[in-house]
Amino acid sequence: MPPRIVLDALTRSYTSGGGPLTVLHAVDLAIDTGEFVAILGPSGSGKSTMLALMAGLDRPTSGAVRVDGEALHDRSEDALALWRRKNLGFVFQSFQLLDNFTAAENVMFPLELLGDPDPGRRAGELLEMVGLSHRVHHYPAQLSGGEQQRVALARAFAADPPILFADEPTGNLDSETGRQVLNVLIDLHKERKTTVVLVTHDPAVGARADRRIYLKDGHIEREERS
Repeated sequence: MPPRIVLDALTRSYTSGGGPLTVLHAVDLAIDTGEFVAILGPSGSGKSTMLALMAGLDRPTSGAVRVDGEALHDRSEDALALWRRKNLGFVFQSFQLLDNFTAAENVMFPLELLGDPDPGRRAGELLEMVGLSHRVHHYPAQLSGGEQQRVALARAFAADPPILFADEPTGNLDSETGRQVLNVLIDLHKERKTTVVLVTHDPAVGARADRRIYLKDGHIEREERS
């Protein structure tokens, strides 16, 4: 089976202080279907830039991101937005829940965008899977940080996306709560066979992945497999 995601000499540069600043330097990487990959490195190493490029949220200076054999950045912004809606789930450090929506409504939202005929049923199933069946009618302000992140995980998996991107998903949580949330993410990944790319600075989080890619100054320094 060909790789799901391929980075081909991926380079991203910006103008800073009147001169070019290269954040990623001709990075080559292939991520297999169903693989769980962690991208690690210090602040400024290029982790979040790489994730944004893989999601089609930014465009490379040179090189390409190919998903299932197709170059993302040959598409228009509208086509990319539609592709993300159907193919990607996102989990962020800051949860990104809608404050005026209950837990169930937050999970239902992407399903409604896709025209699901019974989004409430699917939302209820997912919230039960992440251990929040008793919190479906609660608003984000009524939930702990760990509960909010579990709602965010349920929302990310709602449309059963083939790919999930997670940017420091445990960064705002204490170590025990972060471990619990990571366990939920891994369980959902295994059950759904989802390709997961997780950005983290925490080696303990990265250790749970199938493979770890270490970035330094915009280069892949090394990689490890479990």
